[in-house]
Amino acid sequence: MSRRLSRPSSAASHRSSGSSAHDSEFKVECKAAYLSVYDDLKDVISSEYDLSAVLQQSGRNPTRKILAKYWTDETDYLTFDDFVNICRREHATTTDDLMKAFRKIDINGDGYISLDELFRMLTTRGEKMTRDEVQCMIDEVDENRDGKLDYGERILYYSEFCNMLMSTTDECKKMSMKMMEKKERKKKRPSNTPRRADGQGPSHSLRSDDMPRPSPRVKKDKVRTPVGSRSAKVSEPSNLRDWTHTSSKGCFFIDADEGGQIISHQYTLDLADDTNVFITMQPNRIGDAGFTDDGPVDTAIYVLREGSSSNKIVTFTEQRDSKGRYCVRCDLSAGRYKLVPFTTGCRLYERSAGRETKEVKLIKQDKEDKIVLSKTFKKALEDIFDMADLDGNGLLSREDFNWYNIRTSGEEVADDEWDVVEGNIELERGEITKTGFIHLNQMEAEDNDGDTDDLWVTLTSMGFNKSLVLNQACPFKLDVYTEDCRDASLEVMGLEAQAVMLEDAVCETVTAKGEVSKVKGMKDLSVYTYIGDARATVVVENQSYSKIRIQLDCSRSKNVVSNQRDLNYTLTVPSNTTVVGHHLIPRDEKAEWIVRCQESILR
Repeated sequence: MSRRLSRPSSAASHRSSGSSAHDSEFKVECKAAYLSVYDDLKDVISSEYDLSAVLQQSGRNPTRKILAKYWTDETDYLTFDDFVNICRREHATTTDDLMKAFRKIDINGDGYISLDELFRMLTTRGEKMTRDEVQCMIDEVDENRDGKLDYGERILYYSEFCNMLMSTTDECKKMSMKMMEKKERKKKRPSNTPRRADGQGPSHSLRSDDMPRPSPRVKKDKVRTPVGSRSAKVSEPSNLRDWTHTSSKGCFFIDADEGGQIISHQYTLDLADDTNVFITMQPNRIGDAGFTDDGPVDTAIYVLREGSSSNKIVTFTEQRDSKGRYCVRCDLSAGRYKLVPFTTGCRLYERSAGRETKEVKLIKQDKEDKIVLSKTFKKALEDIFDMADLDGNGLLSREDFNWYNIRTSGEEVADDEWDVVEGNIELERGEITKTGFIHLNQMEAEDNDGDTDDLWVTLTSMGFNKSLVLNQACPFKLDVYTEDCRDASLEVMGLEAQAVMLEDAVCETVTAKGEVSKVKGMKDLSVYTYIGDARATVVVENQSYSKIRIQLDCSRSKNVVSNQRDLNYTLTVPSNTTVVGHHLIPRDEKAEWIVRCQESILR
């Protein structure tokens, strides 16, 4: 049973004003705030992060202490009624609250907030902003055009500072009301979603138009024309320049510590409005990491809607456009989405298996016996810098450096560690330059008296082999364009194994759209084959009460490479589960490829 927020006493929940009209308005505001984050009042708050987000939508600014009071170690979820009770207990942010906060920001106590003071706060706490964004915010509310925000007794209530933040709160509430009204209108429209035979709900969370259609089911060989010879099915919108654009870089890594699994950066996309979306993803050329002689490493983005109980797949980028980018165009309603990168790993595993030459030298000593970095090592560090620069601005912010540190050491950058960075290396606008990043590694080599073990940990974690070839990683670039939503936020949220995040989603897409065949003599065992433009996937569904071992022999296929070590692959499928057997892509994208898969049960 889920542990929920305990109900308040009648005294605690009693309306302070005693006015039914006031209470009705209060409940409408709570409802609007809730529906700005969730699709339905029946959806539950499933994390402390979401609790903070929905409270902020209601005009509250919860501290860590307040969040900890309502989201304890025993809390599994909170309902809408719980949320309303919390809003009764925690008042919305007031002018007095803002003035107290203002004085904390005003470090030198001169009655003004300078750009530097505001920049220091807004770029180190919460959702970090850039210096240009902070300047734009000041310009918008700086009524006397002095480049500062003022306060004091003479303008205690009508200060620029309070006007700015209180107007932001009001705008947030207006947007929440607008979004609620839009969702309620949308619910009244007739739904064209296909229903299951029992009439209890949609047959799949994916509609038929959400994904590329597979090749028609035929008994003859599944022959696919060369990838490069096909005309693009997805085209870039003609007015794309007018759309809101946000982007991020990221990387796939083959992680030896995770048994050779592929891990990658994960993202959240927040949309304030319903909008048409165009998403593209492609390998990012750093050296030749994402490319082989036969073609680029395949990439895709799965779009999952964050829900009350599970993440529901919406669509994914399967087709390529004329520029070679994997892309998808669709309508998305306002809300939060997970964007999970995916690659079959076929070419990435092939690259990682390449032969290594002798181990290169990372450091040497100059004529004065000082430790210096070799040219080859410096070049590798420049590549690592470009991989870690996720926002692509040519600098490493603390956030960028933090993700790099998590990848190479498994730990976040502590404040004292960042103080060392700020005090010893070259920074620009508070961010690490490429020269400063190389100097940081120079310092590490000197501190270790020439021992390169820690340096090699960094290199191998970032995908380099002993020859300093980037063969166990694939950098990529993700772009999101929104037509009707000017407030779209794309944020890096983690580094995780894609198998954990995407196994169910991949299986769902294949069983929803793939060609199904029953295994002879096994009524509860089905094999699904989905063939897209540049990828085929074979999935096994076991609905029996016992596990089975099945052999999937794709060795008679032509011009294909698999993510498995052998095209003739045997896997164990537990009872009542669905698992991926093979991912197949054309070895040579310029040539025709044929998929043949023969299954047999092993007793």
